[in-house]
Parts: sequence; C-alpha cells; structure tokens
Amino acid sequence: MMTEITRLQALLQPYPWAWDVLALGTLLLVAWIANWLTKHVLLQAIRRLLRATVYRGAESDAEMRLSVIPRLANAVPALVLYAGLEIVPDLPAAVVTVLRALCQAFVVLTIALSVARALDMISHEYDRRPQSREKPIKGYLQVAKILTFIVAGLSIFATLVGAKFVHVLTGLGAMTAVTMLIFQDTILSFVASVQIGSDGRVRVGDWIEMPGQNADGDVIDIALHTVTVQNWDKSITTIPTKKLISESFKNWRGMSEAGGRRIKRSLYIDQKSVRFLDEAERQRLHRFLLLGDYLDDKTQAIQQWNTHLGAPGDEPLNQRRLTNLGTFRAYIERYLRAHAGIHQGMSLMVRQLQPDQTGIPLEIYCFSNDTRWAVYEGIQADIFDHLLAILPEFGLNVFQSSSDGPVTVVLSNGHESQTSPVS
Repeated sequence: MMTEITRLQALLQPYPWAWDVLALGTLLLVAWIANWLTKHVLLQAIRRLLRATVYRGAESDAEMRLSVIPRLANAVPALVLYAGLEIVPDLPAAVVTVLRALCQAFVVLTIALSVARALDMISHEYDRRPQSREKPIKGYLQVAKILTFIVAGLSIFATLVGAKFVHVLTGLGAMTAVTMLIFQDTILSFVASVQIGSDGRVRVGDWIEMPGQNADGDVIDIALHTVTVQNWDKSITTIPTKKLISESFKNWRGMSEAGGRRIKRSLYIDQKSVRFLDEAERQRLHRFLLLGDYLDDKTQAIQQWNTHLGAPGDEPLNQRRLTNLGTFRAYIERYLRAHAGIHQGMSLMVRQLQPDQTGIPLEIYCFSNDTRWAVYEGIQADIFDHLLAILPEFGLNVFQSSSDGPVTVVLSNGHESQTSPVS
C-alpha cells in the first residue's frame, strides 16, 4: 500500500498542487463514506434492534424515541475531517486551525441539538402519564434547553475566536450587567418576541382582548417593541411586546380554528307560570313535530312508574307528571339539534340555573357553526326570537319587571281593568 502511495507521489511530483487536492478530496470522500455508513447501516441496525425490544409501539412513538440518534450521527463526518486535516500535506496551519475550529463548533452544535431533541422526547413520554397534568415538567425542560443552547453558543464562540471557555464566560458576566442596564427594554422585547414567535401565542390576524391595555380587536402588526391592534371601533392600540408575556390576555384564535362560537344566554321564566300538564295539553303539544317521540317515551315511563306505586298511585299528588317547563326544555334541546346554524359536534345543553328574584334562568348553551360576528348574532337572535314566540304555547311566561305603563289586571268576574303600577 505504501509502495502504491509512493508511486502516486512520484507521478504527481511535477504537479505539487495535484497531490494536495487529491489528499483533500480523499479526506472528503472518507468523511462522506463514514456519514453514509453511519446513517444507512449503523442507524438502521440500531433502529431494528430498539424496535424489537422495549421500544416497540406505534410508528410515530418509535420515531420520536429514535430521533436523538440521527442527530448525533451528523457529528461523525465532522470528527473524521477534524482528525484527518493534519495529514493533508502542505495545508497552511491557519487553514487547518480554522477548519478544525469549524468542525469542533459543528460537533458542539450537533450535541446541543441532540440534547434538545432528547428533552423533547422526555416531555413527550412524560405527557403520556396521568400525573403529567398535576405535575407538568415542560417549564423545567424549556429552561434546560435554553441553558443548553447558551452553553453551546458560548462554547462555539470561544472555539471560533480561539479563546478559553472560562475566559469567555467571565467576560460575558461583566458585559451582561452593562448590556442589560443599557438595553433592558430592547432585551425584554427581544426575548418576548422570540417566545411569541416560538409558541405562536399571538399571530397577525388574531383577535385578542387585553382590557388592561384597552385592546380588543385584530392584531395587524408584530414588531420588536410593540404589537399593534386595530380595535373594533377602528382605533389603534399599541401594546409593548413584553406585556404579552407578563400580563394575561384572551386570544380568540381557538374559536376560529374550532369552527364554533359559543351561545350562552338565558330565558328568565316566571316561576308562577310553571305547572303540570293535563291530558288535553299533552295532546295539543303532541302536534309539535319535535315533541312527538319525547312525549310518547316520557308518558310511557311515567305510566310504568305510577303503576308500580299501586293504590297510592291513584292519588295525583303521589304521581309523576309532566311539567310545562320540563317539556319546554326538551323542546328547546330538540329544536337546537335540528337547527342548521348550530354546530352539532360541540357541547349542547339546556339547563336550569339557580332561581332568583328575576325568575328561573333557563340557559341555552351551544355553539354556532359560523364564527363570523354578524352571522353568529343573526343565528342567536333567530333562536331566541323563536323561543320567545313559542313560549306561550307551553303556558309559560317570561319574567319581566313592570314598567311605568298601565298594568292589565284580570278580575274574578272575567273583566279586565288597567291600573298604574305600584311605586
């Protein structure tokens, strides 16, 4: 082998530069071969071995667990170049120093990225455990990632400038105090901008509410120091970027992405109008298309219950009976289930809240399937228009405080009279 190399050197002796180029090309080829062997042979073997042991599971989980190794494999060609540069003949010492520093910096960066990927894997695995909701570790892992990249950055800087890591760390400590004092706002704004950009908590076009900054509208610009919001009255509010990290705000993007906008409003029913339904009223309400099945099933269940009571079941006071309020509540739910403007894949319920001096709150809780403001308001208004108009069919009244207009009083003889309200 040495004889062949000696002959090749003698052959290329008239061309001194050719031997240097050949040696450098051979080194690059060796680095490429090492990279290929590592990724296509060694890594594939490791993947098969790990997938066949304790790391068996879903394909996505396996890839997540094995994602650290390919990162580390990227350091192999850099290590080959680092070790082989000295054997390249006639290569200037300064060039060797620079190239070895770049290789070393790349290895440090690769290790830092591998550590970050490993921390992501730890977070992924931990989040699958039941106790992760009670004791989250995401914040600690984020701090660990930040420290990892800080140390890696300082190490790369020290390597490239040819200084010792300890000296760079000492000088950075003295420089940091002065820098933070002079550029405090800029640094805080920069950190906030990086965090906002990384976690996506605010984007251009989002509708945000921040009462402390008098902001309620669309984000139209995100800069280093300020976030600009165009409010619904077309006024402009500028929010310091750091406020979006230190203070709370509401982002309505989730509503737009989910495709449903919440309707949560109550009808206040006059408690004095709640009563049991008699047979004639049940037959009349049976004409409602939405109530036919409900009344049949409910009547059958009530009759079976009352039959089991035996003789005491003959007394109406001991019987289960349909109420107009319960039937109306069932009607509302079925009406919403059949409504074309209601999102059927989201929460939908009709519930009674605690009665108070304004009557019995009957709350409608559902989501429209259109998040546009005007359309949403139209859907909501149409629903309550219908419910208010249909309410008397169930013998119910809406509670309403008396105004200063005349009050109609029905006398015992059937006549009506108007009187002024009692003040």
